[in-house]
Amino acid sequence: MDGGAEGTQQPHLILAHKLFLLTHPDVQDIEKVQLKSDVLSSIKSDGMAPLYETLAASSVLELDQSLLDSMRASNEEELKKLDEKIADAEENLGESEVREAHLAKGLYFIRISDKEKALEQLKLTEGKTVAVGQKMDLVFYTLQLAFFYMDFDLVSKSIDKAKSKLFDEGGDWERKNRLKVYEGLYCMSTRNFKKAASLFLDSISTFTTYEIFPYETFIFYTVLTSIITLDRVSLKQKVVDAPEILTVLGKIPFLSEFLNSLYECQYKAFFSAFAGMAEQIKFDQYLNPHFRFYMREVRTVVYSQFLESYKSVTVDAMANAFGVSVDFIDQELSRFIAAGKLHCKIDKVAGVLETNRPDAKNALYQATIKQGDFLLNRIQKLSRVIDL
Repeated sequence: MDGGAEGTQQPHLILAHKLFLLTHPDVQDIEKVQLKSDVLSSIKSDGMAPLYETLAASSVLELDQSLLDSMRASNEEELKKLDEKIADAEENLGESEVREAHLAKGLYFIRISDKEKALEQLKLTEGKTVAVGQKMDLVFYTLQLAFFYMDFDLVSKSIDKAKSKLFDEGGDWERKNRLKVYEGLYCMSTRNFKKAASLFLDSISTFTTYEIFPYETFIFYTVLTSIITLDRVSLKQKVVDAPEILTVLGKIPFLSEFLNSLYECQYKAFFSAFAGMAEQIKFDQYLNPHFRFYMREVRTVVYSQFLESYKSVTVDAMANAFGVSVDFIDQELSRFIAAGKLHCKIDKVAGVLETNRPDAKNALYQATIKQGDFLLNRIQKLSRVIDL
């Protein structure tokens, strides 16, 4: 799992996505046949015996014992060569050559997807590493491995370690910027969309993290996380008008319509783009676990935006604006109002929606009175104690 040349994604992470699709219930069987063939050829070409064994045990792939035995034999042979290089470096060469030989063994374990041994070997390599930049690179290898296995505990620990220990010792801007993208992906995968959007937006002009995903995917994640976390002014300034986003927006199906129709209040167009986007989110391994949550948040944003323009509006008019039936809007709004997501009420008899947006000043006034009453009560109780 080497650093990944500019513009190329890690083969391991491409494989991880294929494995995700292979086990996805909504992927067609005919596509799964091709995916299975791709996964098997990747496993064979890198000799991934440990991964093959795991997938065969969970019935994702059929077990071919002779293939497993031959991969294990070639793994042992390669590891023997790597151990010989380490021994030779320790006897005849300098410290940096010893470190390189240990790193090569760690990268081989990553390549054959032996997670535990790879982490052990990377730790051993770290003990022989002095330069902060090289230590950071070891963290990136660990993060790539953690994302392959969707091990978010390991991702979190690695990011904390990089930020707390390594950056205090120094570390260049390029690696710091790369770490922001890794952290953004971690935040998005753990449903912290607000922080993910902030980290992604910070990295737009300095993006070099092609090893985890292409630039188009990065923009896709940036737009999706920004839509549900930024206010209209910030969205216009940081996303809608951002030149870096505009250059690739059209290359991603439905994304341009999704973003612009929301900002321009073209709600019918938004709902049709929304359906197309839903498919992409469903088949993304990082966003899929949050699919229903994200869909709900987007609808909250768009309904709130529509209702903000009115003191009251008929349900008919709203259904017409969104290009859906009155019953659909009625059910949707009822759910969101009950969950406290929308500040309005439905007058079912008149077929009217009345907004009752909380007034920030009024809320502050009420809170001040409440706290004042509480304070006066405390003072009265205290005065009674003192009088005694």
